[in-house]
Amino acid sequence: MSVDGWNTVLVLGGIRSGKSEFAESLVTDAPVVRYVATAPEGDPEDTEWATRLAAHRARRPGSWTTEETTEDPRRLADVLESAEPNETLLVDDLGGWVTVLLDPDHQPADDVATIAELAEAIRGCAARVVLVSPEVGLSLVPTTPLGRAFTDALGAANRAVADACDAVVLVVAGQPVWLKPVATATESTATTTVTAPAATATAPAAAATAPVVASLADTEPTPEVQLPDVLTHTPPAAPTPEPGNAWAAPTMALPMVSTGLVIQPGMELPMPDEYAGPQAVDRLATLDVPGAGLGVLDRVVGFAAATQGTSIPAAWGSVRVLLLHGDHAGGASAGTVAGESARRAAQARAGRGALARLAAESGASLQVVDTPAAAPIEDQPALTPEQVESALRYGWRLAEQAADAGVQLLVLGACGAGTEAAAAAVLAATAGAEPPAVLGRVITESGEIDDAAWMIRCAAVRDALHRTRRSSRGAKDILAELGGGDVAVATGVLLGATARRVPVLLDGPVGLAAGMVSRDLAGQARHWCLLADHGGHPAVRLAADVLGLTPLLDLRLDLGEGANALVALPLLRSVLALSAALPVHPSLAGTDDTDPAADEPESTDPSYADPDLTEPDSTEPDFVEPEPAGPGPASTEVDEQPASGWRAG
Repeated sequence: MSVDGWNTVLVLGGIRSGKSEFAESLVTDAPVVRYVATAPEGDPEDTEWATRLAAHRARRPGSWTTEETTEDPRRLADVLESAEPNETLLVDDLGGWVTVLLDPDHQPADDVATIAELAEAIRGCAARVVLVSPEVGLSLVPTTPLGRAFTDALGAANRAVADACDAVVLVVAGQPVWLKPVATATESTATTTVTAPAATATAPAAAATAPVVASLADTEPTPEVQLPDVLTHTPPAAPTPEPGNAWAAPTMALPMVSTGLVIQPGMELPMPDEYAGPQAVDRLATLDVPGAGLGVLDRVVGFAAATQGTSIPAAWGSVRVLLLHGDHAGGASAGTVAGESARRAAQARAGRGALARLAAESGASLQVVDTPAAAPIEDQPALTPEQVESALRYGWRLAEQAADAGVQLLVLGACGAGTEAAAAAVLAATAGAEPPAVLGRVITESGEIDDAAWMIRCAAVRDALHRTRRSSRGAKDILAELGGGDVAVATGVLLGATARRVPVLLDGPVGLAAGMVSRDLAGQARHWCLLADHGGHPAVRLAADVLGLTPLLDLRLDLGEGANALVALPLLRSVLALSAALPVHPSLAGTDDTDPAADEPESTDPSYADPDLTEPDSTEPDFVEPEPAGPGPASTEVDEQPASGWRAG
């Protein structure tokens, strides 16, 4: 779904309230949508009714499939019971279903029993379901027996379905009002809504909220699951964002409990500026360039403008690379050399290897993060629920730490064994993908293709999906059953970066798998992600297509997750610097540069030099490229943590 992570949602509303449009918006990003139409065709001479049905059909995307249940009202329960986990059902609407239920052609019928069957089918449905229903309880009591029978039956159906659904929303004049949230705090848990100040907030308001925001960093882990130490900066009482990183000011309103941040489905996180991006792209057409412009790289300018909230975005100065190290046991890691991922992580910590060298050339800091090792997914869950919660909060804190340090762009990479199989399993659970179609070939150290290892990985993912076929497909359940520690921490990073308005450059299967999972926790996260290159990896291609992330380049690099993105980073920075520094074309600026005399220097002194051809004397150039780190090793920010990494009870 676009913004929520619920399994079943009931959308109520009056006539012309916009309930159907709202319900359709909830399933916009779902890969497989089946539209279940319940309304009868009606009288052929009723043109107004036919027009309404035609309008509903015209709004449906061509990728959706439609199923009619008008012949038998009991068939709706059968459709729900037979739905697959990778499907999303949109039932529109229960008013039409009740009309068919009361039709004399379907009598005798036990209305109460049929409604109860529908509620039970919703509770046991493996797919995600959005149901639309009219709310007629606020109108006058009908004066006819048939009208009263309809309102009574529809009221009973709405109550039964609302009780069976995870969430209920009432749409009034196009505005959704949530009646039944997906998660509520227990009586023993005090839930507080924390609103951190925006960049334009007054100082007293900022001072009032800052101590609560600081608790995100200061929260101590529970004894059962101990988090690695993350030295997160505590914001001052009246935070003053740096001018170059004002868009990363804390502006989220998130639920808090005594144990710290609550990461749950349906979080409302910030969205990029919807106007700045198009304005920046339109401005590119006015610049004084001799050719046609930046080509497909104009998307970089639009993305940076939207995430920075300005039509003239600046090139990213402070960049941090997060390298997530966590292995997956079992068949997922078939074909990998034991200890290879640990060697790569140690190499990066020491400032050696491709990733560290590229980070040094780009002036980016490198932080190696150890994540929980995942159990064999073909036999058991990859993580415990407690480990998933800790990993999500840990990733969020990593993003918080980066934002407080003034980082303007995060680069997400991974180096664990079995990450590709774990990403394939996540894609199979979230997008209905077939594992063989998204698992890349296994290449040995000698450059040969290992088909036997590839088949073992496919079998491991297949067995894991079979083991979890009846499990919930919620975001945290997928991370626990299939994803593992690196995907869980990456998901937390994406959510935390979104909350702090820090864009993320994705690179590789782990980051894209985290993007797929984050949709169900906060649909806004994908809008803060940029994909430089798909690297020819099938899982990255599919996930990018589902998330709406179009790769900027097609270099097919395979230098390791994170390193591929760093190769493209100087190009992206150059594009942003050029777009910010170039002037508007004279023909659009209202000046005339056609006079040859305008190009002549005013002075005839032989020592005169055209200032455009010499080094400027100004101490404030339009753009200063960060100094390269030099030939030495990349600067690293390594977590100070025990060698054992994560500890779980």
